[in-house]
Amino acid sequence: MKIEKMNHQKNFDVIVVGGSYAGLAAGMALGRSLRNTLIIDAGKPCNRQTPHSHNFITHDGRPPKEIAILAKQQVEKYERVKFFDGFAVDAQKKDNGFQVTTDSGDVFSATKLIFTTGIKDILPAIDGFAECWGITVIHCPYCHGYEVRDERTGIFANGDAAFEFGSFISNWTKDLTVFTNGKSTLTAEQTAKLLSRNIAVVETEFARLEHDKGQLKHIVFKDGSTFSLKAMYARTTFEQHSAIPQQLGCEMTEDGYIKIDPIQKTSVAGVFAAGDNTTRMRTVANAVSTGAIAGMMANKDFILESF
Repeated sequence: MKIEKMNHQKNFDVIVVGGSYAGLAAGMALGRSLRNTLIIDAGKPCNRQTPHSHNFITHDGRPPKEIAILAKQQVEKYERVKFFDGFAVDAQKKDNGFQVTTDSGDVFSATKLIFTTGIKDILPAIDGFAECWGITVIHCPYCHGYEVRDERTGIFANGDAAFEFGSFISNWTKDLTVFTNGKSTLTAEQTAKLLSRNIAVVETEFARLEHDKGQLKHIVFKDGSTFSLKAMYARTTFEQHSAIPQQLGCEMTEDGYIKIDPIQKTSVAGVFAAGDNTTRMRTVANAVSTGAIAGMMANKDFILESF
């Protein structure tokens, strides 16, 4: 059920911030546990332009949007789970839990919070890169590698990341080239190892990516030369999509993820996190798994605290 503005329930057992795969999985677990739950989401998942999701059993090859629609329809059947369209912009610790404020100025309270807010990719300012991201400029071979197996493939990375990614992706194709987009920071030993596996290293800087509706055609370099590719893996930087967990005092890992224990608890009592904001394992299957765990463990906390 969707909560209408200006006429809605204010207090909940749990507020789930982020309503994609992890958030919906948490919501289902909480709904089945009879917990009054609010899922706050603006409907803009990071994989919204990815055409197909893979490596998620029973949904292999299905468009991500279809998976999310079906998931939400199933969660909506649980009468204690409500939805609110919008962004959570602030959260404060209160004596009896937490208070969450949205971008519309609506304020809700809950005893516990679950952050399933994901991460925000910081893409290089290369014309065409963003348009290809998630389609033929990809991040994960388990999600997309099979579909471009044995094809002419690139690696957009430098230094240790380029070496690690280059050796890893060689499992899916032998026609592989590393593009450092400027002077290589690979060590001499790393470069020699890549070359011994017929993985070339190209240092020429990119001008743009030529593509057709996200389907990569070729790289155009600043010197005017081109390089045709079927796909390119990229190791980009990221930031947390929501700054609220850090504002609440949640500890972060050295890599920039929310630090959690094995049952998705953060360092702040009453706050859980799940999905892409907690791990490099960036798959729909993992988001669903960790979201379900967060929902179940939040409910278990309620039981232990009151029994």
